[in-house]
Amino acid sequence: MGRVRATNQDDFGAGDDLFVLADGMGGHRGGEVASAEAVAGVLGSFDERTRVGLARAVDRANQAVFGRAAGDVDLFGMGTTLCALALVRSEGGDVLAVANVGDSRVYRYGQGRLTQVSDDHSLVADLVRAGDLTEEEAARHPQRNILTRALGIESALSVDTWELPVRADDRYLLCSDGLFNEIDDDRIAALLAGPNNPELTAASLVRAAVDAGGHDNVTALVVDVDAAPSAQEPWSLPDVKVEQSSEGAARAARRWEGPLEQPFLSMLARLGRRRR
Repeated sequence: MGRVRATNQDDFGAGDDLFVLADGMGGHRGGEVASAEAVAGVLGSFDERTRVGLARAVDRANQAVFGRAAGDVDLFGMGTTLCALALVRSEGGDVLAVANVGDSRVYRYGQGRLTQVSDDHSLVADLVRAGDLTEEEAARHPQRNILTRALGIESALSVDTWELPVRADDRYLLCSDGLFNEIDDDRIAALLAGPNNPELTAASLVRAAVDAGGHDNVTALVVDVDAAPSAQEPWSLPDVKVEQSSEGAARAARRWEGPLEQPFLSMLARLGRRRR
């Protein structure tokens, strides 16, 4: 729960080598409904065990959140981040697929190194990638919690995806921004490197974030890779692959025309104020 908020709008779930985490937004009960709907939607519709199949499950979850908000005036404008990790099939054998929308994160800890797999979909993250802000400036920017992409806001959705090699002894972390906004990468890596099992490690991460301030709710989902193929290539992070719903490509192209600063006015209008 953290030390500030009266409700918890985070949600998570797991089943059949699929792990999902969401961080909702929206007044009254909207955020907690959106995150719960999204997690249930992915868990319930992941019937094609591929990277594209995972993206399609996220898209179906988006439709569920969008439809639920449209049908209830008390839930209008609600949305949620979502990240997911799953064991899937690929041409070369089993791989790990990652999907992400929003600013919850997926990290990989392996061979003594912490790597952020997912990219944040937020105003300040876009400005950092464009070279207009430094990481230090972004960390204290007054609009650092404004999202540029979320489930439930539009019927068309773009989902970032990756295929990662399965390596024994790797450890993955899915977390809401209440974790990494309170403790830095060195602290996260140190806790993931510890001897604890995934459940105790997740609890230690949450406790550290709350003790560091707890300004937001905190969720951590830790997944260990116990076994992998014997022949393995060196681990590297591949380029992101963006999967779009059928109408997503055309709408995204229209929305992102013009200078970098222009889209944010419409984004703010659609997303509203993000988790004060």
